[in-house]
Amino acid sequence: MDDDAEIVAEFLVESHENLDRLDRDLVELEQQPDSKELLSSIFRTIHTIKGTSGFLALDRLEALTHVGENLLARLRDGRMTMTTGTAGVLLAMVDTVRALLDAIEREGSDAAPDVPVEDVVARLERVLEGEKDEVSAPPAAPVAETTDEPEVGTDAADAVVEPATEPGPEDAAPVADPGSAPTAVDAEPTPAPVGGAVGSAGAVPVEEAPMATDDVPEPVLVAPEPTRAAATEPVVDTGAEVAVEPVVEATTEPVAEPVAEAAAEPDGEQRRGLVDATVRVDVDLLDGLVQLVGELVLTRNQILQRTDAASDVELVRAAQRLDLVASELQEAVMRTRMQPIGQVWSKMPRIVRDLAHQLGREVQLDMDGHDTELDRSLLEAIRGPLTHLVRNALDHGLEPPAERLAAGKTASGRLQLRAYHESGQVVVEIAEDGRGMDPAKIGAVAVSRGVVTREALARMDTREIIDLVFRPGFSTAEAVTNVSGRGVGMDVVRTSIEGIGGSVDLSSAVGRGTTVRVRIPLTLAIIPALVVGENGERYAIPQANLVELVRLEGADLRRDVEVLAGAPVLRLRGRLLPLVSMSHVLGGDPLAAGELPDALTIVVVQADDARFGLCVGEVHDTQEIVVKPMGRQLKAIPMYAGATIMGDGRVALILDVAGIARDRVIGAPEPVADEGRGAAVDSRALLVLEVSSGRRAALPLTAVSRLEEFDVTRIERSGSTEVVQYRGGILPLVRLAPAIGLVDTAAADGQVSVVVHEGEGHRVGIVIDRVLDVVEENVVATEVGRRAGVLGSAVVQERVTDLVDLDAVVRPALAGAR
Repeated sequence: MDDDAEIVAEFLVESHENLDRLDRDLVELEQQPDSKELLSSIFRTIHTIKGTSGFLALDRLEALTHVGENLLARLRDGRMTMTTGTAGVLLAMVDTVRALLDAIEREGSDAAPDVPVEDVVARLERVLEGEKDEVSAPPAAPVAETTDEPEVGTDAADAVVEPATEPGPEDAAPVADPGSAPTAVDAEPTPAPVGGAVGSAGAVPVEEAPMATDDVPEPVLVAPEPTRAAATEPVVDTGAEVAVEPVVEATTEPVAEPVAEAAAEPDGEQRRGLVDATVRVDVDLLDGLVQLVGELVLTRNQILQRTDAASDVELVRAAQRLDLVASELQEAVMRTRMQPIGQVWSKMPRIVRDLAHQLGREVQLDMDGHDTELDRSLLEAIRGPLTHLVRNALDHGLEPPAERLAAGKTASGRLQLRAYHESGQVVVEIAEDGRGMDPAKIGAVAVSRGVVTREALARMDTREIIDLVFRPGFSTAEAVTNVSGRGVGMDVVRTSIEGIGGSVDLSSAVGRGTTVRVRIPLTLAIIPALVVGENGERYAIPQANLVELVRLEGADLRRDVEVLAGAPVLRLRGRLLPLVSMSHVLGGDPLAAGELPDALTIVVVQADDARFGLCVGEVHDTQEIVVKPMGRQLKAIPMYAGATIMGDGRVALILDVAGIARDRVIGAPEPVADEGRGAAVDSRALLVLEVSSGRRAALPLTAVSRLEEFDVTRIERSGSTEVVQYRGGILPLVRLAPAIGLVDTAAADGQVSVVVHEGEGHRVGIVIDRVLDVVEENVVATEVGRRAGVLGSAVVQERVTDLVDLDAVVRPALAGAR
């Protein structure tokens, strides 16, 4: 029984993955009804499920997939054409198969009376008989009315997260003699017997025959079958063996047929090699590995701290080696938890297709960045919010075809999903070219529903008004439907994303569409953080929330810190930032405007649209920390996101920047936030540098991970590339001045300034003369000075400044480091 249970479990996992692929393929086939490749792929998938269900004596599942297989065979043979109704009934079959698989997982059989197998079989048979399906519209039931979690065709397979090898050509039986093909589709009146997958597989050669090549002889085509079928049906196997012998002998003859056979053999070897190269690993085992690596990282940090001042050279070398190995092991183990976001997106074509039919929309779905990876636990956490955003885009954003045509647009709206890495985070964009969000309408609805008062609305700028859609109870829908209108969806989206350390940003233009940007960390297990101190205790600030560090004292402090509405604010490059002291976060008194200290160390942080300055007592260093959950007694405190153990064994709490913003900053005087946000609109943050004795250059601040200084003696060479040992790895260096056609005047001895840039899986150090400033202002780029490594020039701080082409500059260093 254990072996049977293992076979069933494997069947369920693979079938769920096959159904996800079926959803995508059927939606695509509806748009490309003449695609033989798609039809063959769909046919093979259904045939695989049918064959295995027959072997496992799952009669209802076998009967359902058998009728679906007959319909697909007619479509593939050209005797029927794909229509919206046909696509609808095939998708209903997929949903019913998914429900049966759930029943098998729960109850051990497919006899679930609540799954309407017979109804769907009847619909399929009506379509086979040439009748129009009466229930072709997608069912509304999967869209829950009481929750904003997405459930249109997305319920059963969500728990399956392990990637599986897709069925190769061996999953379908070989193609038989073309001469027998045309009469085969209707020759199978009943489901295949329980005798196993072999009996089912026997139908495929006949069904696939019209697609076979006429010049391939029969013995060569049937030769691979015995190796697969021998274990289950000796009668078929015996006959096949007789046919195989002449083929094997014939391979020694110099004729065309043996060449085809010889060419086919390595393909089988290659397929077996690919299957053998992947294994399924229990998720709990991976989680355990991550926890053990986390403990290893903590131990490594402790050892490194103890050996910093050690005089034993061999001990120091061993500690450095441990640091390097632990870092590589950490990176490798974390990669095992990383999965492509395409696993979430795989369901989107089906969701969009069903909702578009239900809402009367025409939609073109574009998805870019399927391979962008993030932690498995985060992937599961964002599945619901992302699906809700897609549903919102269709329901509230995209207009019906008639309305779009009247507005001078195409009848079909465009919905774009895009994912990419940026500054150590994953950015997911959901953009549509619909009607956009009208601030006047949003404001009126917010006042009528009591979300804000008229007085508060009058003090808000456009961005703040649009952000009202994230308030609980807000909805612009005129009526409650099973898709939207209850006013809890966007609030849940933001809360869910912020709960995993991410943020949600929204931008919109009336008549042009809306874009939602979701930023999420790559992982929650081990993260880089800045360690700060206050009153002898240490706290960690996630690097994803850091903007910059500012140190003010003396005259600079008196000039840049002002008092507005009784609260201290920092004037930073034309922008006013609220100041919050760490002592206030910890429950002490707020920073007194009239009693400022002689010096302030300010950590500028940001969460969503809230940017503020956190005044701390000390700044220690940045390091990778292992995130530990807070005890249940402390989980309700909004200022903390977790805890970690430092190198000396002491516990440090991890600050929740979003929680601090809500608890300590949102109550700041309204003009502070208004003026600050208004000044940042349409501005661009740049890091201004000096290179080649006085020449100015600028990099996008978003591309800068850290600013470092290295002793020149630490610079080594790997091939033709300068490198430096950095954070347990090797950091390739590129000198900016020569890269943009200037003379290098960086320091030849002493300390050298380096800008650390992190791209998609890369880290590069850019050697400069010195950092001049960080600016945030409107930049108008020109073609003047355009050359290799330089995009052009612009006036920044009233000085002509080269705008660096970062990709062109770092590419040689990355190539030399490989």
